[in-house]
Amino acid sequence: MNAYNVTIFGIHLRLNPIAFTLPIGKNGWDIYWYGIIIAVGFLLAVIYAYKAAKRYDVNIDRMLDVILVTTPLAILCARTYYVLFDPNGSVSGIKEFFGFGTSSGFAGIAIYGGVIGALAFGTAMCYIRKVSVLDMYDIAAVGFLLAQGIGRWGNFINQEAYGSLTGSSFWGMTSERTVYEMGEGLVHPCFLYESVWCIAGFFILNHFSKNRKFKGEIALLYGVWYGFGRGIIECLRTDSLMIGRIKVSVLVSGIFFVACAVTLVIILNRLKSENKGEYDKMFDTDNKEEEQSDAD
Repeated sequence: MNAYNVTIFGIHLRLNPIAFTLPIGKNGWDIYWYGIIIAVGFLLAVIYAYKAAKRYDVNIDRMLDVILVTTPLAILCARTYYVLFDPNGSVSGIKEFFGFGTSSGFAGIAIYGGVIGALAFGTAMCYIRKVSVLDMYDIAAVGFLLAQGIGRWGNFINQEAYGSLTGSSFWGMTSERTVYEMGEGLVHPCFLYESVWCIAGFFILNHFSKNRKFKGEIALLYGVWYGFGRGIIECLRTDSLMIGRIKVSVLVSGIFFVACAVTLVIILNRLKSENKGEYDKMFDTDNKEEEQSDAD
């Protein structure tokens, strides 16, 4: 893969998607910045989960078991989702699905496939390891936003996940790849929009998690926050997975947003009615952290 000359915010950069090559096999094994950035985001999300588990009174060892089993299965789901909706239909068999015979493994995953896989297999693992499913959802929701916000910069290195032409907007970007596909002019840096949206969501949901009203509330807030932002941003993108003329992620985001928003409102109204107009938070964060500190 060639390096790209990129201009963003008036800054000129040269980006090479390949970080380094390991001396494995005939042509070596390429290690991409995309994979490194995704791994960093995942690691920080796990660290966050490790810290948050104490507040939620979730057993850390059991939680790590859930994460270690769910993660590779969620990645396979992300790959499957991408292949199913890839408009180019580029995968012809199981060998190509896994990227066997290439120097860099498979290319092409979709985050919604990963979320669906994490939900399904994570739930099963929580039951197997006797971890509270809803507590795990709430912890994972905040960690997802952190990992997604960081991971989107891998798209920048690969020069993908960008949108249509912006005209003369200062925040647009351009490179040989965008010019080839879109023509002369600046394009929307959709990777940046989603990164900022996810990082902002991480801080907001982390704040709300300290005063949650019921188990599963933070997971529902994730669905509302991410579903709304992703749906809007996806409308700008030019490389979306499609069902006919419908953008898959716009459709899924809309369903995700509406379902989570309606469920959230129903549950909060019910709790408010039961508590005579007052909400009771599930735990006192400050006292919980002080108790944990004393115990350590």
